[in-house]
Parts: sequence; structure tokens; C-alpha cells
Amino acid sequence: MARQAAVALIGPRQVGKTTLAHKIAEIRPSIYLDLESSADRDKLSDPVLFLNRHTEKLVVLDEIHRVPALFESLRGIIDAGRREGHRTGRFLILGSATIDLLRQSGESLAGRITYVDLTPLTVDEVDADNLEQLWLRGGFPDSFLAVTDSDSLELRESFIRTYLERDVPMFGPRIPAETLRRLWTMLAHNQGALLNASRLASGLSVSAPTVTSYIDLLVDLLLVRRLQPFYANVGKRLVKSPKTYVRDSGLTHALLNIETFDDLLGHPVSGPSWENFVIENLITAAPSRAQASFYRTAAGAEIDLLLELGGQQGTWAVEIKRSLVAKPQRGFYQAVEDLQPAKAFVVHAGEDRYPISESVEAVGLREMTELLLGTRAKSG
Repeated sequence: MARQAAVALIGPRQVGKTTLAHKIAEIRPSIYLDLESSADRDKLSDPVLFLNRHTEKLVVLDEIHRVPALFESLRGIIDAGRREGHRTGRFLILGSATIDLLRQSGESLAGRITYVDLTPLTVDEVDADNLEQLWLRGGFPDSFLAVTDSDSLELRESFIRTYLERDVPMFGPRIPAETLRRLWTMLAHNQGALLNASRLASGLSVSAPTVTSYIDLLVDLLLVRRLQPFYANVGKRLVKSPKTYVRDSGLTHALLNIETFDDLLGHPVSGPSWENFVIENLITAAPSRAQASFYRTAAGAEIDLLLELGGQQGTWAVEIKRSLVAKPQRGFYQAVEDLQPAKAFVVHAGEDRYPISESVEAVGLREMTELLLGTRAKSG
């Protein structure tokens, strides 16, 4: 719940509606409205009349992107409630975090809303022995908790199809679902590669600007991450193209029809997928104002992830290795020498933590996540 605003807007993690309603009911009296349900939408035919009857309850509005016009009514309801002493935590809004939705909420509820980015499950939220399952299936709870790998894959395939055929057309200009799926799959195959819009466009028989606009949409929908290169005056020729990643590892594997962990280990995307899995977990664990990028020079010096944490924490450099042996390449040491980060780590697939050199330390993913969560606590 928002402490300093009347509304909290949360997205995009998929949580069972019944479970969510029960959890909220345990905290305080509440009312839950699923705006995909015509019956619940009908209750809001006169939103002022209906919502003013529940001023003492937390009102949960799920799938808010189905009724974006509701934001205008909420503004007046919130302001009227403030005059009567009902200032904070009145509404919890759930929905896909799209540009249009964020713009509309920001314009209508400026100063009245707090945003919470509810990411998929991360390594600090699951048992240590479930890390491989989390990597394989991704962080959407229903997928992660499925009885079998086959059931999990089927859920993710259904999500992809539904998103492309039903949800995406609501959020942007009409894009052929098959074209967008092909692009999404191409990005999955090229997980962590430098973005080459012209090459992707050639494979889709569309223009490079069209591909760029499609990727913009996938980024806005939090389905793809475009990791920007780090710029610094270090007297070196720096790579200027961003890297792209399909953010949820489970969706990556579903797009590539990878069902089991053995299938994943034998697939060429295994290494890049692990890199993305680590990056998403570390960015999620870092303080909210941290800046994430990568560093690469034309001569081969490279850092997979740079986290500018700010304040006394400075910048952390992270190299990512899928193997149990944390042995960075020469280019990583050269990059560390170029940038002189406050700390440098090699995140590996094991759990041990030990020094590799005077300036570089090996650490497992879970412990690295805990280190970053600690910096978040220090930054307030």
C-alpha cells in the first residue's frame, strides 16, 4: 500500500486474483473489482456513487487498463476524500504498466499516486534449491509453481499467444501478431546481442524504423530490456549500440520451445539466458535510482553489467559466468582498469565467495543479490 498517496499502481507480475483478494482481506477491510468482468464494470457505471459507499475500505481495481477513463473519476473522489480526512491508501490499482496507462494516471492523479513495479519472482523470493527451476520457468508465479515442466511451458505459451493477440493491440498501433512473435523469437535467439535493427528488419521483410518501433513497444510493455552502453571519456572507442534481452527467462525458453532443464543446458542460448537471468535479478535488487548499463570497447574490453549505485556505494562492475569456475576473460580486467569501479565481481553458478584478484571477487547469484539489497537498505 502507498504510504504517501491515495493510490498505488502495481504491475506487471501475474498473481492469481483469488489469492490476491484473500491476502488483501487479511490486512484490512477491502473490496475487489476485476475490470475484465462485465459485472464488475457495471458496478462502476456511476463510479462516484459506488466508490463513495466504500470510503472505509481499500478498493482494489484489477486490470485497470480495461477502463482507463476511470482515472478522471478517481481524481475527484480522492480530492473529496482528502477533505474528509481519507488521505492515503484508499485504492490499489493493478494492471499492465503501459506508456498510455502511466501517462493517463500521471496526468489525472499527479501528486495522488505511487507507482510500484511488481517484477516476476526473483532468487531471494524462492528456496535456494529452486534456483534452476526459476531460471528455466521464469518468474511468473503460475509458471514457476506448475506441477510439471510441460504444464509450465503450456502456461507460458498461452500467455504469449494471449498477449500478442489480445493485449498488445490495445496498447499500440495494430501490429500483426505473427510478425511481432517472430521478432520476439528472434530477440530470444539473440539474447544479449548488440541490437542490429537492419538485420532484424531483413529477416521480417519490414523496415529498420518499423523494427525499432516494435522493439520500443516490447520495451514499454516490460517484455524486453534494452540495456544501454556506458559512456565515459576514457580515450577508447566504445560500442554505442544497446544490447537486448527478453526479460523473463521463462518467456525466452517458451519462445524457443525449451521445456526441460536438460533441454536448456544443451541449447546455444543457455549462456546468454543465464546472463539475462542474472542481470534481471541484480537490477531488481539494486536501489531504485541505480543506473544499469554495460561497457565494451572496440578493442575487446568488456563488463557485462555496470551498476551506478550513487552516493558512497559508487559503481559496481559485474562479469557473469554460467560455469562453477569464476574465471573472467582478459577483457574484463582491462575494463576494470579503464573504469576503476568501487567494486568488481564475477557472478558464477555456484555459491562460494572468494577473491580472484586484489580488485575482483567471485560470488554466487543469491549472495550477490543480498549484497545489492543491502545497498538499497543503506540508501533508504
